[in-house]
Amino acid sequence: MGMRTRVWGWRSRSGVARVDSYTRWTVYLTPWLLLGLDVPVVLGSGGKTALDWTLITLGTAQCVLNPGLAGRAIDHRLGRGPAPWRRLACAGALFLATVGVVVAQVTMHGSGRIPMALWILMGSALSVLGSYSLLTRLGPYTAVCLGAGAALGVATTLASGRWEFLPTALVTAVFLGLWSVSVVRTSAWVLVVMWELDAARGAQARLAVAEERLRFGRDMHDVLGRNLAVIALKSELAVRLAGRGSPAALDEMTEVQRIAQESQREVRDVVRGYRGADLHTELAGARSVLAAAGIDCRIDDKAGEELPPAAQSALAWVVREATTNVLRHADAGRCAVRMRVVEGVAVLVMENDGVPSGPDGPDGGSGLAGLRERLADLGGTIAAERRPPAAFRLTARVPLARAGGLPPAESLSTPLRGATAGTVSADADGEPAPAGREATGGAAAESAPPGPRTASAGAVSGVGCEGPSPVGHVPTDVGCPVEPADASGSTVTSEDVA
Repeated sequence: MGMRTRVWGWRSRSGVARVDSYTRWTVYLTPWLLLGLDVPVVLGSGGKTALDWTLITLGTAQCVLNPGLAGRAIDHRLGRGPAPWRRLACAGALFLATVGVVVAQVTMHGSGRIPMALWILMGSALSVLGSYSLLTRLGPYTAVCLGAGAALGVATTLASGRWEFLPTALVTAVFLGLWSVSVVRTSAWVLVVMWELDAARGAQARLAVAEERLRFGRDMHDVLGRNLAVIALKSELAVRLAGRGSPAALDEMTEVQRIAQESQREVRDVVRGYRGADLHTELAGARSVLAAAGIDCRIDDKAGEELPPAAQSALAWVVREATTNVLRHADAGRCAVRMRVVEGVAVLVMENDGVPSGPDGPDGGSGLAGLRERLADLGGTIAAERRPPAAFRLTARVPLARAGGLPPAESLSTPLRGATAGTVSADADGEPAPAGREATGGAAAESAPPGPRTASAGAVSGVGCEGPSPVGHVPTDVGCPVEPADASGSTVTSEDVA
């Protein structure tokens, strides 16, 4: 990443990305700070020499090289790239050259030059030791720090003839080594932990999406698998009865049409969420998932028990989608959910302090579009807005008068393409529609009685089984072949058809 890390777009970044940028730029700018402390001292002294300008040039070159070196060392610590050993070697060479210039100054002008070059020397050493601490273990790193401090102390002592510089150099080396470990290495370790937690949170959100897909697939299998098996059996029976010239074949095909229309309605129920979403379950799940992600979730539900099932189901899907968006697109520290009934309208407000940073803004994204379509069936609305300084609010409204009644018949039961018989009206729970809402136009217009679905044409029995099983039941014993039944309820065997 290095210098390519952007400093703009700060508010659109996640919390982990902000901490990452802050840590990196702290390491990048520290040598510049030390260089800025020493340059006025060196230039303000009288009798500036070529060695003074050389020292400033070497310190500036080290500061320029440091962001690329430190940035790639941090990336290596995070597992994002190789170790920058060549850049570290260049930085080490600049540090040794800086030490050589300081020793030459002491030799030519005496020990009075050491305080003037101290900050530049420390900045150069921090650039090297800070990055080296991220690339190796503590044992070799400690040995290098003590060896460099001893070599610097001996060199300055021999150049100046004053032995008190030896312990000073050793103490300085120990200080710089501890600073590099406690600040640079520890900060990089914190970044590793934070990025791992961020990746775990993303994986958790993806697993939640995968789990929802599996649940949807399971519901589709439960709905279509059973009904398609019944349609296949009834169709086979109708073919055999038609081959015998029995009028019961028409009844069987009418029953096939009814089951197909019922399957169509149940598939719509699955897609629209009538079967799988419970408001209280989703609220409890949202609290648990957000708490696991480190988000303080407060739920104030004073109307959930009073809502009709249709409104509860629709608002449960709002909670589910909003929770997923908080985990995937927001950097939230808290989330508040409020549920109220105001003038006959159920109002759900979900607000968090992490403004979405992804492409799905408040008015975009397929998730919110799907929620709008779902609530529109009940006459409801949904609105998303940003609230300063960094809050995001999602508000869903569902009129209870519309949600408490039965959905329109045409939205639940649509004739199959090419069908000639009438349709059967039913509510979302599979109960027969009340008088006045039944469709007319044939045997299919009769409302199915409440309870388990059974075929009007009889039963299906298996050879060698204990007895007949009702139509709609899918035999699970592969060793028990299935024979259709005629309209009178008696079993039709292959010998009878023949």
